[in-house]
Amino acid sequence: MKHVVSISTLYPNAANPRFGTFVARSLEALARRGDWRVTVINPIGMPPVAVGRYRALSELDELAEEQGVTVHRPRFTLIPKVGARRNAMAIAKAVIPLAKRIHAENPVDLIDAQFFFPDGPAAAMVAETLDLPLTIKARGSDITHWGSHDHARAQMLEAANAATGLLAVSEALKADMTALGMPEEKITVHYTGLDRDRFRPLDHTQLRSQVGQALSFDLPDNAPMLVSVGALIERKGQAHVIAALPSIPGARLVLVGKGEDEAKLRALASECGVSDRVHFTGAIDHDLLPLILSAADVMVLPTSNEGLANAWVEALACGTPVVTSDVGGAREIITDDVAGRLLEEPSAEAVAAAVNTVLNAPPDRMEVAARAEPFDWETHAEALAAHFEKLTRG
Repeated sequence: MKHVVSISTLYPNAANPRFGTFVARSLEALARRGDWRVTVINPIGMPPVAVGRYRALSELDELAEEQGVTVHRPRFTLIPKVGARRNAMAIAKAVIPLAKRIHAENPVDLIDAQFFFPDGPAAAMVAETLDLPLTIKARGSDITHWGSHDHARAQMLEAANAATGLLAVSEALKADMTALGMPEEKITVHYTGLDRDRFRPLDHTQLRSQVGQALSFDLPDNAPMLVSVGALIERKGQAHVIAALPSIPGARLVLVGKGEDEAKLRALASECGVSDRVHFTGAIDHDLLPLILSAADVMVLPTSNEGLANAWVEALACGTPVVTSDVGGAREIITDDVAGRLLEEPSAEAVAAAVNTVLNAPPDRMEVAARAEPFDWETHAEALAAHFEKLTRG
């Protein structure tokens, strides 16, 4: 059994159980195969004084066994909002002694980074120290956002050139990486996975009522139900959906997620006169998400940039068409009108027009679900294992 150490600042924990769940599902699926031992190092950034949301992070166990994966959570010093240029170095400083110890106890074959910044440059330092091959995965904002910052771009390009191989979550993101200056010949496209037992069309007469009761929110069967899944941050575009509601007669909107823009979005809902039609769920139990998606008529995510959103695939698998922006890998997922509509530019007017078009001619839910058939965690893990094997061969 070969051994990969995966470094990921994106990883769920007891304080943030929904943070980076797609990374956990990916590595858990790889571990289930039995041909790779998977060790995760999930560095936890802590400011000099742990207050507010950092207090719960400070109480996390530094070692845990989670779904067949050993997870280490070393701390590194984080200066919130202004310390980004030094985070990779701070992570490497915290991780290298731990990685050396892991390597001594169970020899490591490969260092993996699950996000390009700051994880990638940090992982490159670890791989160089241990003289091991390196792979780095790009997911979207790590390229589109951090690639526009000179200090981050320089660190990412250096890491990409040092890496043995690279992964991208879509063809579109691969093109963005190449445009940034990363070596195209190293980049393999690796699509997300999906729990097909959980995310599937659920259809019974009490579904909408069941979801409404769980959320304590009025969801009448004769009113359109929209859902938007994503962190409540500006780039995800939930403001456009709220502003579009007055032009979508009677529609209810369920916002799944939490984030720094919640207060602004609540104020906008009040300003638009639709507060009684918008529900903020915050973080939810993952078992509730398929129910919400299946009960919805449309999943709306007018995001300004994305690699390949798991929410797109999860919605389709539940038989729910998607309205989203024409960014990242959206064209690789929303391939026809059955799957949904793509917005040239995110705006309230564009959202309202696209949603009303879908509501006026809803596609067959089973045909929508068929668009997600290529995605499952087993296929995803098989491709990941093949990529890892290629980089460690010989």
